[in-house]
Amino acid sequence: MREEHGVPLSGLTTMRVGGPAARLVTVESTDELVDAIREVDDADEPLLILSGGSNLVVADAGFAGTVVRIATSGVVRESVDSCGGAMVRVAAGEGWDGVVARAVDEGWAGVEALSGIPGLTGATPIQNVGAYGQEVAQTIAQVRVWDRQEQAVRTFFNADCAFTYRHSRFKGSDRHVVLDVLFQLEVADLSRPIAYAALADGLGVGLGTRVPLAETRAAVLDQRRRRGMVLDAADHDTWSCGSFFTNPVLSQDGFDALAERAAGRLGSEVSPPRFAEPDGRVKTSAAWLIDHAGFGKGFGLPAPAALSTKHTLAVTNRGGASASDILALARQVRDGVEEAFGIRLVNEPVLVGETL
Repeated sequence: MREEHGVPLSGLTTMRVGGPAARLVTVESTDELVDAIREVDDADEPLLILSGGSNLVVADAGFAGTVVRIATSGVVRESVDSCGGAMVRVAAGEGWDGVVARAVDEGWAGVEALSGIPGLTGATPIQNVGAYGQEVAQTIAQVRVWDRQEQAVRTFFNADCAFTYRHSRFKGSDRHVVLDVLFQLEVADLSRPIAYAALADGLGVGLGTRVPLAETRAAVLDQRRRRGMVLDAADHDTWSCGSFFTNPVLSQDGFDALAERAAGRLGSEVSPPRFAEPDGRVKTSAAWLIDHAGFGKGFGLPAPAALSTKHTLAVTNRGGASASDILALARQVRDGVEEAFGIRLVNEPVLVGETL
């Protein structure tokens, strides 16, 4: 366990903004993680759990408490068989893309379309991370956590995690700290059926086709790079939290109202994208709404905070931006979309010490 003071959090987040932590504790084992949390809770001090920093915007004032940075490690194959698949337990501090790369190399299918997503494994169930037709809820068997209220280790099975689109029982609460995740992956050389049209097009196959795992991973990484969604220190389009807003999920009446408003604004031949949800609701595209509300790629340049030049859904730090700069742009986009279409976008990153 390593303790430091006054460390700028900007260097520990992919948005590269945020003031100092009064105290930063880096933990490298599950026991150290639990001990660090218990110490802070016993002292009744403010606590911030820091994972990979890819979904976090910290205020310029920093955090006046203890930040526990998770650096635990371990990928353990607990069992493999043709019926039950590969049961793989992954420590919260393992880099997520490394886990996906390992799965592809080992012939474990189910997370290959989640290649290139930054951050650590422990954050994936909290956000129910998803992309290109897959989400981690499809492969998570168990999530083991430290329950700060009960002061005990607890295990949640998939059905108990309340997974929905970009959400779970762990999101929006600091009660549970993820210790490790047990994945149930298919033993196969081929991907799960391709479920995202742009990915299918990139692979040159039809929806529902299964292709070699390595080909799927390569195609996903190519798509993400072209959208500035693979971290690259030399590319300011990747100085971001990825998608800053979640895609709105609307009732059928809500979507019809959006379509009518869009037609009145853009013409009857223009309609927002629609994707049917299992519960009868309709998901639409936040990127489409942002673009058609007048916020195109690169909006805000040459200011220090601007939308990505590759993808309108990413708010980016062009170098030297503050958290206030980032959030001012995000508010401008959110409010502009609401004025244009009556839809209030919801931020995906966690905001610490700031509100949108």
